[in-house]
Amino acid sequence: MKMNKYNWLDDYLQAKKGCAKDYKLEWGWWRYQVGGKLFAATCQPGPEHQGYDCRELLTLKCEPMLAEALRAEYPDIIPGFYTDKRNWISVFLDGAVPDDVLRGLCNRSYELVFGKLTKKMQREIAEQAQ
Repeated sequence: MKMNKYNWLDDYLQAKKGCAKDYKLEWGWWRYQVGGKLFAATCQPGPEHQGYDCRELLTLKCEPMLAEALRAEYPDIIPGFYTDKRNWISVFLDGAVPDDVLRGLCNRSYELVFGKLTKKMQREIAEQAQ
């Protein structure tokens, strides 16, 4: 994959409590999960995926209303690639989304997924992180 302009991104995602990173060969995705649930993924769609121009993407969970507002404000935020387009967004990693906005979206995605885990799993993750 090409180097994206967000060179802090991988470390930032992996620093989330309970984050597990793996590579899904069949999809060509680096996946970031908490409690076995995806909260972020990076990939680079090939030429067979028209409209993506082989640009590297970060896919994040997002509330539908916020996703719509973000897409209206930032041309480099699009409906989630290969995911539920209502609940996921993708960000072109060579684009012009400000760092602070992208960090906030990463945090939000993590919180959305973490919040859906069982209370027991949330406690276990919190305890491991101490």
